[in-house]
Parts: sequence; C-alpha cells; structure tokens
Amino acid sequence: MNERIKIQSLGPYIGAQVSDVDLTRPLSDAQFEQLYHALIRHQVLFLRDQPLTPQQHRQLAARFGDLHIHPVYPHAPDVEEIIVLDTHDDNPPDNDNWHTDVTFIETPPAGAILAAKQLPETGGDTLWTSGIAAYNALSEPLQVLLGGLQAEHDFRKAFQEYKYRGSEEEHQRWHQAVAKNPPVLHPVIRTHPVSGKKALFVNEGFTTRIIGLTEKESDALLRFLFAHVTKPDFQVRWRWQVGDVAIWDNRVTQHYANADYLPARRIMHRATILGDKPF
Repeated sequence: MNERIKIQSLGPYIGAQVSDVDLTRPLSDAQFEQLYHALIRHQVLFLRDQPLTPQQHRQLAARFGDLHIHPVYPHAPDVEEIIVLDTHDDNPPDNDNWHTDVTFIETPPAGAILAAKQLPETGGDTLWTSGIAAYNALSEPLQVLLGGLQAEHDFRKAFQEYKYRGSEEEHQRWHQAVAKNPPVLHPVIRTHPVSGKKALFVNEGFTTRIIGLTEKESDALLRFLFAHVTKPDFQVRWRWQVGDVAIWDNRVTQHYANADYLPARRIMHRATILGDKPF
C-alpha cells in the first residue's frame, strides 16, 4: 500500500497543498509523519475534499496534541473541542484582522485545523503570513533589538466587552473569561521548538504593548511590526471550497479571514491544538 502523500509548495515562504490522503480515516504513522514534517516546513497546509465530521476533526487534531476549549466561542454538538464559527449579518465576523490564535494564554496554541462547512458564493478567503519570513527580512540591528524584548498579550483587545452584552449569561461568560485570562508576556521574537527558526511573535489581535519602552516608542514599533508582518511578500491566500481543510502552525504564523461576503453566511469548524510556552 502506497502511503506517500503529495505535497505541492504554494510559495517560497509559506503554504503547501496536500493530496493523496484521506483525513476522514485515521492516519497511519507514516502518513502522519509526512503531514507533520510538511507542516513544520510550510507552516500552513491545505487539503481539498475532506468532509470531516466533528468527531473525525477532533480525532485528527488530537494526533498533534491536547486540544484547547475556547472560553467564549460556541462548539459543535457533543464535541466541545470543535469551535463553530458561524458568521452572517446577525453575527458578523470578528476575525477580519491579522492575528495569531489565543496568544492571550501562557502556552498559546501550537496549531489549528479549520474545516469549511458552508460558504458564500464568492469571498471569505483566508490569508496566512509567515512570522519566520517577516523576521528574516528585518535588518540585523532590529533583529538584535527585538530579540531582547517582551510584549504583553491581552484577551480584551480582541474580545471587547461591548460585544458580549447580548444577554446577562453572555456578559457573565465574558467576565469569567477575563478573570481566567489576565494579560501575559511573550517574547517579541520566538524560537520554533522543533525547527529552531526565529519568528516575529506580535499580532494586532492581542498584542498591546512592548515592555520597557515608553508608550510612544511601543506604539510606533508595534505599528511598524504589524505592517511589516502583513506584507504580501510573506503571504499565502486560500480560496475555500466546502470540504476544504487547513492545518497551520500557530507558533510562527498569523492569519486574516476576509469579511467581504456579508450578508451571505459562512460556517467553519476549528480545532485548536495546545502549545508550549514561547521562548
């Protein structure tokens, strides 16, 4: 039985399309190994025609590690590890900004697996950018400076209180999430624990300030870094079809979900794989 999976690079820095593998069935060790190494190398992988059930989705994600349960997003029936991102006019998207998932915890996710369930006729693409490529493109003096700095990441920056006042229960859940997730510090440049590569690790979704700088210095530097990491040079863009799956390395990437499809509806399922403390 041939267990070779096909991996086609989509760009010099980030992204590959994977074929000749069926994610709805348990992967063999050989298949998983190839997928894992491709993920480390390409940072985000895309697969077409993978109609995963929430249970299969959870089983696949669990091969990569323990799974995160999100404090505020709804989940699939009976599968609390699978977040349902169901966006439409009455529930507009909140992920149409450049962000790295859940960097507001001490051990941000190592990765995530996103599955397309219902899509608008056009629009709703997702873009990913490589923090490794962004770091490598910086001048050496700036790399040295940033290498010694830490930044604060805050849950409340992306999840503002006013969005969670729909009901008393929703507001309470938001307050509990804030209490459980105080701001945390991470290095501005993190080292990938497997590849050893360095990557820029600040994101507009959650990073609020750089420690040790004045407010103006921090704001100016973050503004530059947010703009730098999102240069088209470091990006890959995916045009979804129903049944597509994307697997990404959350430690060294950021992504942006285009919100250009309203009033149409878009439903995605996400599993989030717990990671380790950035260094």
